[in-house]
Amino acid sequence: MATKALQGKRVWTYNELLAEKTETNQPTELWEGDLVMTPSPVAQHQRISFRVARLLAQFVSIPQLGEVLLAPLDVVLTPRRVVQPDIVYVSHARQEIIQDQIRGAPDLIVEVVSPGTWRRDHVEKKALYEQCGVGEYWIVDWEGGTIEVFALEQGSYRLIGRFGHGERARSSVLVGFEIQVDEVLA
Repeated sequence: MATKALQGKRVWTYNELLAEKTETNQPTELWEGDLVMTPSPVAQHQRISFRVARLLAQFVSIPQLGEVLLAPLDVVLTPRRVVQPDIVYVSHARQEIIQDQIRGAPDLIVEVVSPGTWRRDHVEKKALYEQCGVGEYWIVDWEGGTIEVFALEQGSYRLIGRFGHGERARSSVLVGFEIQVDEVLA
């Protein structure tokens, strides 16, 4: 939970939050300076996140393409926009954005939809990631049985595909990377 100082303040920057925040396992994000705390994810969410992250890490590790990191990890997109995506990929060419936190737009972000986060993942985070220049955005919706892949092209996201049971979700940022939907949503 937030400290009393956090609860009384209305608009935050990331540096102010770091100075005031107590350690917590509860996911905490900044949206236009507003502190947003969400419940911890459920077990099925974590299983799916692990499966996707494992496959992604295996793909990028052998040719050393980059690094895969998992939540909770702050991704500082602007001083007042800080998120904790489920999975983040940063290419070796952009490794300088990885410090104690990630400071800048990752090459790829994956969000696994939880009960109650559908709108946030499909609308709010999609718009934020698009605006801040995240190269590719995956939305894994285990209740809907789909993986949606969006690629940033000329500043806007284009839907690469909405992949369902029996299909393979494919990346445009990581050419050759694909995931069997049934394998991760099982």
